[in-house]
Amino acid sequence: MGKRTIVKMPGDGIGKVVLDEAIRVLDAAGFEASYVNGDIGWEFWCNEGNPLPERTIKLLKEHKIGLFGAITSKPKDAATAELSPALKDKGLVYSSPIVGLRQHFGLDICMRPCHSYKGNPLNFIRRGQNNTIEEPEVDVVIFRQNTEGLYGGVEWSNPPDDVYNALLTHPKFRKNFEWCPKEELSVSTRIFTKKFTERILRAAFEHAKKYGYKSVTVCEKPNVIRETSGMMYQMAKAIQKADYPGIELWNTNIDAQMMWLTKNPEDYGVIVAGNMFGDIVSDGFAGLIGGLGFACSAQFNPDTGIGVFEPTHGSAPKYADYPVSIVNPIAMIESACMMLDFIDENAIAAKIRKAVAEVIAEGKVRTYDMMKMAGRPDVVEKGAASTRQMADAIIVKL
Repeated sequence: MGKRTIVKMPGDGIGKVVLDEAIRVLDAAGFEASYVNGDIGWEFWCNEGNPLPERTIKLLKEHKIGLFGAITSKPKDAATAELSPALKDKGLVYSSPIVGLRQHFGLDICMRPCHSYKGNPLNFIRRGQNNTIEEPEVDVVIFRQNTEGLYGGVEWSNPPDDVYNALLTHPKFRKNFEWCPKEELSVSTRIFTKKFTERILRAAFEHAKKYGYKSVTVCEKPNVIRETSGMMYQMAKAIQKADYPGIELWNTNIDAQMMWLTKNPEDYGVIVAGNMFGDIVSDGFAGLIGGLGFACSAQFNPDTGIGVFEPTHGSAPKYADYPVSIVNPIAMIESACMMLDFIDENAIAAKIRKAVAEVIAEGKVRTYDMMKMAGRPDVVEKGAASTRQMADAIIVKL
């Protein structure tokens, strides 16, 4: 394949550090690419009133593949307070730039693998029979619908009259909320469409089929959220029966799933959910494999070939100011491997994952989280690996 151009979007805080280290690992593994910088994040909100400038959208439209670090997001009032004085009182409203990317490019398929590494001291353990200690292998892939649901952005405070009057047509709204003055009311919608619900379900079943997972679990709440969760489960049953009879279809409620998470995590394979519940369950499973330092993700549109690959952790701004970066870069490196898989550079991805696994199994180089230390600036002096030292160890294995 020819040399690719990747849109590098460092974002905020530790995103800048972990992205640079991931690119060093990509270079060492033999991935040939050039990188163009895409502006995104808090700095551009404060200075331009837009955390996702149009120039970055154009870059991603042209080059299709983006590696993303992390962003800082703050509540509405705090975001407005940090705007440049020249931009205040212009009616600007902050919205997450990564959500903006998802919606602009229709990145409706989100994949979040959670695979435990042998030798990781942060892996989940439980007590077994006769007081034995068990360490189940976790190998779960969460498919999260990325553009609809609660994150669709259709919401109001003090809703306009036409919206409020439409809500009044629902008997339960009249019964339970008509007492509330309109100006004291906030409404967020949870919208599912059959088109994109089917896309995320089929993506989950196809992944299970391709990689030999025995089950797909729909993790929603159809006993209460009957229309949206109910629609997803009914569609899953029809798809499984017609096209994937060899793959078991399981159904769990999100609350029960979080309770069962530590009971039998090795039993689950592919999990599929709407936006919010997919977010929740993927963080839950990430906790079983070591936390957000190991949690990678991909989001893409299979029709356009546009994909953005990012760790699921935030920008952790307090760590960004440390003289030596201490954060774990593995989630970012794993996200880069997902990018490689997406563009059919599977051999390089496998080589990097093997190197990561060898470093973790060997146990000589561990970041502060892997050593169960508090994230203070002096952890490197106490034996923890810095961000760069972890990347260096992986490069040595390569």
